[in-house]
Amino acid sequence: MAENGNNAWRVDRASVSILVAAGFLLGGGFADAQTVPHLSITQPGGMPGLPIMTGISRVTNGMKVTWDGPSGYYQVYQKSNNLLAPWVALGKATNLSRYAVITRLYTTDAFFRVSGPAPAYIGAQACAGCHDSIRNTELKTPHAGAFTDADFAAAGGQTNRSCLPCHTVGYGLPTGFVSKSRTPLLAGVQCENCHGPAANHAANENDPTVRPRVELAATVCGGCHTGPMSPTYDEWSTSAHATVTPDALQTMSSSTNNISSCGRCHSGSVRLALIYGKNPVTLSNDLNVAITCAVCHDPHSTNANPAQVRNPLHSTNYFSLSTSANFTNVYAANTNINICGQCHNVRGAAWTDTSRAPHRSPQYNFLLGSVGILWSGKTNYYSATYRPGTHGGLTNQCVYCHMQDDAPPASIASHTFAVISHDVCISCHGFDPGASAPGVYDNVSLVLDLLNRWAASPAAAALRTNGVVAWEYTSPGGLTWQTNQAGQVTSWTLADQVNFTGPDAAGQGLIPDNIKKARYDLYLVVNDGSLGTHNWTFALDLLTAAQNLVAQQLSP
Repeated sequence: MAENGNNAWRVDRASVSILVAAGFLLGGGFADAQTVPHLSITQPGGMPGLPIMTGISRVTNGMKVTWDGPSGYYQVYQKSNNLLAPWVALGKATNLSRYAVITRLYTTDAFFRVSGPAPAYIGAQACAGCHDSIRNTELKTPHAGAFTDADFAAAGGQTNRSCLPCHTVGYGLPTGFVSKSRTPLLAGVQCENCHGPAANHAANENDPTVRPRVELAATVCGGCHTGPMSPTYDEWSTSAHATVTPDALQTMSSSTNNISSCGRCHSGSVRLALIYGKNPVTLSNDLNVAITCAVCHDPHSTNANPAQVRNPLHSTNYFSLSTSANFTNVYAANTNINICGQCHNVRGAAWTDTSRAPHRSPQYNFLLGSVGILWSGKTNYYSATYRPGTHGGLTNQCVYCHMQDDAPPASIASHTFAVISHDVCISCHGFDPGASAPGVYDNVSLVLDLLNRWAASPAAAALRTNGVVAWEYTSPGGLTWQTNQAGQVTSWTLADQVNFTGPDAAGQGLIPDNIKKARYDLYLVVNDGSLGTHNWTFALDLLTAAQNLVAQQLSP
């Protein structure tokens, strides 16, 4: 059981207390932590200027106490539940990890206090001495004008205590913003909002213990970009971008060889390391950082429409970054690709693949019709060149439908990335087309029916064994279906787990090329996830090609 105490500060140190009730340990002592955690809570203004207790949990060898705050040394203190009892230091003020494991408690109801560096703010003008180029760029961003913005000033924000924590530096803290007249150099959103107090760093830039933090966690942005007026963080938190897919995390954690191949799109820390030319293998204990704000937005960029996004919102160039490709070489040559398409692409999948179906990320290629096998007659089939759908020509492509503006008072692009309303369709279609394009679902059923007919006969006898779907990949792609009494597919769905297997490597060699091409087209349509909405005619073309390919294989 834990309760946050009141914050207190001294001239040179700041502290926060927490009460711990735990009846299983006695004595006193602690063990320093090994790793540096990410900011786990949001604070108005960005990076906390004072120590903030973030939690207590039981661990194998004691009690783990965690806190957060600016860079610098911290010290943990303990006292009994007697209010007159003195605070006793547990070790020295040398903790840089922002958590400690308490191996023994003085009492069953112990208090803890953490003392850390005082919030010494100095303003971005002091940063310019060494970071001049970044500072000059930052001055041109909306963040720099957050205090002087005409609408903000007209609404009385410059004197509104509820607004100032997010529109100034260190408001309400010692050395922080006080007023427009007394502390003009701390007005606006500056370096220290995101990196923490920097006066100690400016005084001794060679001291690594006070170097301002570079934090990837979305909580830094979430301290301000939250609430009814700006619900970006709240929306992002409900999206799939806010978590690392468990399977991907497990795969990355199992081998360093998988860190780059999966992490380039599933782990925010890995992707940013690759973007900046660093080796992501060194992040083996930091793979669970999701696709946070900084992954898509460069806070130092001046791109204003949309705000500081790393890549454009529209492109028509081919892009597919396979898991085996060198990220730096491919990405450096393709930064002009749609920001969503940087990850939502087919990842080098081909019909010749046998181990697994195309990844569930072909949306960019599907939108442009630049993937799959199309049909051009009884014996002629060929790789698709470009069959872009109408949606591929939208000004902002993915964003147009998946980041519609929130309702007032926010009126900013939604970050749930869900199609929250089909009203946007009516401006072009004149009606609500719903969640899928006509005919696609039924044509998927037809392809499945044909593939199952082939699996029953004339598929090789070695493929027709119990629990094996003869036409599937070795690791099945996830399609499951229901049939009627005649054995025809009547409905289908896509599942993460299936109760059957596909042919092994030897069995894959017995599957004709036509069947491999058909299943490839089928999974491209299904894994695009839009049921044809992204590119309707192209979806039907791929399913038609799949039907013809299987039908040709069924012909005597």
